[in-house]
Amino acid sequence: MLFVRLLLRLALLACFAFAGGFGWFVNDALRPPGYLPHADGIVALTGGAGRIDTSLNLLARNQGERLLISGVDTQTTLAALLPSTAPPALAERITLGYQARSTIGNATETAVWVADNHITSLIVVTASYHMRRALLELSRTLPDVTLYPYPVLPPAMEHPLRRSSLRLLALEYLKWLGALGGFTSPSLSRTLHS
Repeated sequence: MLFVRLLLRLALLACFAFAGGFGWFVNDALRPPGYLPHADGIVALTGGAGRIDTSLNLLARNQGERLLISGVDTQTTLAALLPSTAPPALAERITLGYQARSTIGNATETAVWVADNHITSLIVVTASYHMRRALLELSRTLPDVTLYPYPVLPPAMEHPLRRSSLRLLALEYLKWLGALGGFTSPSLSRTLHS
């Protein structure tokens, strides 16, 4: 009987820790970007609204010297992404990465680009709910590069208490916990999406 009570208390403690962690994660995903210093490079992880436009604006403001747009569809061209008013010199500072199909792929693709361009500091542009996992995976492949998060608040986060938004946040929280635990395989990602 004592053993059962102990198990119940541990289970309750685990539930509180999980819920508290989720609350912190949601709060973190709703925070606007903070101070942003100049960096050697900028990387935009594709997959959601506002990421590419935000990274292009940062590059145009010279927050970084170069920009990698990681995870671009193979049919997409730079001309399709740039506004018609963009100066030609801006295009020369942009690299499109066509290899990445996941956050781990983004990290691998970014690591190659960082090495090729001798980058020591990097602004990371992705959705606010994706930032924690993106930073975790990037820090694993770029241990000597200083990372500066620049989260984009996607439309889903305008109403975070909607069922669809909470589901998205919960899914990303589980993926982040999995990545923290070293479970970064594609099969885990497929399991969480189903």
